[in-house]
Amino acid sequence: MNSVPEQPTDRRISLILLFAVTLFTSASLMFVLQPLFGKLLLPLLGGSPSVWNTCMVFYQTILFLGYLYAHTLSTRFNATQQIAVHAGIILLSVFALPVGLPETISPPTESDPTFWLLSTLGLAIGLPFFVLSTTAPLIQKWFAQIGHHSSHDPYFLYAASNTGSLLALLSYPFVLEPNIGLTAQQTDWSVGYAILGVLIAACAAVLWKSHTATAQQTNTETAGKIPYTTQLHWLALALVPSSLLLGLTNFISTDIASVPLLWVIPLTVYLLSFIIVFSKWNDAIHPWMVRIQPIFLVPFIAYAFINPADLPYWMYLILHVIAFFFAIMVCHGELAKLRPNTQHLTRYYLIMSFAGMLGGMFNTFVAPFIFNGIYEYPIMIGAALLLRPGLVIKKRVLWQLLPPALLVAIGLVLYVSVGNLLDYFDAIAISLMVLTLVIFFFRKQPALFALSAGAIIFLALGVHGLSSRTLFQDRTFFGVLAVRESTLTDEQGQPETYRELFHGTTKHGAQRLAANLSTIPLTYYSRPGPMGQLFKAYDNVDQNWRIGSVGLGAGALACYSKPGQQWTLYEIDPLVVEIASDPHWFTYLSQCNKTALVSIGDARLSLVKEPDHSFDLLVMDAFSSDAVPTHLLTEEAMKLYFQKLKLGGILAFHITNRHLSLKKVLSIHAENLHLAALIEEFIPQEEQPLVVATDWVVLANRAETLEPLKASLLGDWQKMPLYFDMKPWTDDFTNIVDIWKW
Repeated sequence: MNSVPEQPTDRRISLILLFAVTLFTSASLMFVLQPLFGKLLLPLLGGSPSVWNTCMVFYQTILFLGYLYAHTLSTRFNATQQIAVHAGIILLSVFALPVGLPETISPPTESDPTFWLLSTLGLAIGLPFFVLSTTAPLIQKWFAQIGHHSSHDPYFLYAASNTGSLLALLSYPFVLEPNIGLTAQQTDWSVGYAILGVLIAACAAVLWKSHTATAQQTNTETAGKIPYTTQLHWLALALVPSSLLLGLTNFISTDIASVPLLWVIPLTVYLLSFIIVFSKWNDAIHPWMVRIQPIFLVPFIAYAFINPADLPYWMYLILHVIAFFFAIMVCHGELAKLRPNTQHLTRYYLIMSFAGMLGGMFNTFVAPFIFNGIYEYPIMIGAALLLRPGLVIKKRVLWQLLPPALLVAIGLVLYVSVGNLLDYFDAIAISLMVLTLVIFFFRKQPALFALSAGAIIFLALGVHGLSSRTLFQDRTFFGVLAVRESTLTDEQGQPETYRELFHGTTKHGAQRLAANLSTIPLTYYSRPGPMGQLFKAYDNVDQNWRIGSVGLGAGALACYSKPGQQWTLYEIDPLVVEIASDPHWFTYLSQCNKTALVSIGDARLSLVKEPDHSFDLLVMDAFSSDAVPTHLLTEEAMKLYFQKLKLGGILAFHITNRHLSLKKVLSIHAENLHLAALIEEFIPQEEQPLVVATDWVVLANRAETLEPLKASLLGDWQKMPLYFDMKPWTDDFTNIVDIWKW
C-alpha cells in the first residue's frame, strides 16, 4: 500500500456522519427503486425469475458506468470541476422524475423480451439510477481528499452504503409495500432523491473548502500503476460472487421451491458479506471463514444436489445459503484484504463493478443459451473454491487433475449404463458422499479441491437427472421446463407409465399414455375435482360457449371442449405452447381440441384486445412455478375479467398454493365488487391415479349463475369466507405478507 501524503488533522465526527448518511441514503434509494420498478413491470412480463435477473444486469451495467464516470471525474478533473460536472448531471436527472413507465408500451410476445426490458429500464430510470451508482466511489473519493484523520482509509464508508442497501431491501416487502401504494412510493422516492441531492451538495461544499484537495489530486496523478495480475485478481474475486448470487436465486426458484420473497435471502447474504468484510473486524474474521468453509461444504456437496426430495425445502435451502455465504465471504474477504491506497480507490471500485456486470451478463445472456438447466450455479461454486487463498500453479500439475478426471470418467460410465443405474441409486449416492469426505483433505490445495468438488456436484446432478427420468428439458426467459416420465399403480394394481410437465419444482400437468386413458384430464383438472364438477354442472347449456383459459400447462383443460365451443388458450411462455402442442410429449391438444386458438403473451394484455362481454367462461390458471403473478389478482384485473365476460358468465380461479392463502384476495374482491363467489378446497375421497387435492374459486355477477353448480351436489362448494384484516389488492397496492400461510 502506498504512503499517505500528509497526516490529516480534522477529527470532526460530523464529517463522517455527513458522508456516511449520504452513502446510506443513496444506497437505500437504489434498493427501493429496484423492487418498486419491478412492480411497475409486473403487469407486462409476469413473475418470472428472469425478469429479476435481467433487471439485475441492467442495474449492474449502470453501476459500472457510474463507477467509470466517478473514476474519470475524480482522476481527470480538479475538485471545482468535479463539483460543477456532477451538479449538472444531477440537475439533468431531475427531468426523469417521478420515475415511471412510459405510456403505451408493451413487450414482444413472439420473441425473447430481454432487450425490450433493458431498453425500457434505460428510458425510464436510467439517469436517476446512474446518479445513484456514482455516489459510492465518488463520495468516498471526496472523503479521502478532505483532510479528515480517517481519510487515508475511507473504505469503512462502504459498509454504510451496504447497510443502507440491506435495510432498504428488507424494509420494502415488510414495511413499505404493505403500507404505501405504488403511486405514493413513486412520489416519496422522488422526495428522497431530492434530499440526496442536498446531501451531495453538502459533501461537495466540504470538499470545495478543503485545503488538501489539490495536494491529493496531484498525488493521484503521479501514483504508480497497480499490476495487471492484481487487477485481474480483483476482477475474479468480484465476478464469481456476482454470478453466484444470480445463479443461486434462479436455482432456488427453479429447483428448490417457488416461495415468494425467497430471492431476498441470497441478496441479503450478499450485502451482509460486504458490510462484514469492509468493517474493522475483517482481519480477524477472514481467516476463520477460510478455515470453516470446507467443513460446511462437506454436507452441501454430499447432499445438496443428489436428491432434493429427500429433504424439506427449507433444509435444502439452508444448505445452499450457508455454502453461498462462505463462498462469498472468502471471495469478498480476499477482495477487502487486497484493497489499495485511496489513490486507486475509484479504479478498485470500477473493476468490482465491471466484474459484477460481467457476472450478471454471463448468467442472463450466456447461460440460458448454452445450458438447459441452472448449471452456471455449480460452475461458479467450483470457481469460488478455486479462489481460496493458497492457489499455486505448479509446473507439474497432472497428478492434481487425476482425481477429478477419474470422477468425470465415472460419470461418463454412469451415463452410458443407464439401464441398471436406478437399481443402484442408494449405493451411488453413498459413494458420492464418501468421495466428498475424501476431498475435504484437499482443502489446502485450491485447484485440486475445486476441481474435485465440481466433479462430484456434476456427478450428483447427473444421478438426480437420471433418477427423475427427464425426457426433455429446456430453459427460456420464463424458467426451466421439463417433461418427465413417472410410474403409477393403475386401477388393476399394475405399474403404468405416464408423463408430467414441470415448471421448476411445480407440476403443471400430467397425462396417462394408454390410448383409452390419454384424454382424461388429471391432477388439478380431474373430472372428480372442481373443474370436472363445473363442466358437468353446466353440461346441458355450454354447447356454444366461448371459453378462455389463461395458462396452458400440458393442455388438459382442452379435453373438456365440445365441437360447438370456441376456445382461446392464453400462455406467456412460447416453450409451453411448443411442448403442449407436440404429440411426442403430450396429446391433449391434438386429440381433444385441434381448433383452439393460442394467444402468446401476458393474459391481461391479451384480454384487453378481446371484445367486451364475449366470454361465457374464463379460467384463470396462470402460474410461474408455484406462484400466481400478483398483477392477475388485483381489483383492476378482476374488473377486466368481468368486462370481457357476458352478464351470465363465470370466472374460475385456480388458487392451489403451498405458501399463500389466495382465497383472501379473491374474497375481498368479491365483497367489494359485489360478486357471487363459491370455493371448493377439494380433497379426493378415494385414491385415484393422478387425482390430486386442489383449490378453486368460481365468481359471477349474479348468484343465480352459480346456482346449478351448488345445486348439483357434485362437490363441496361453499360460500367464500369473509376477511376484514387486509386491504384489497390493486395495481397500486399488493402485500404478499398479508396472505402468507405462517
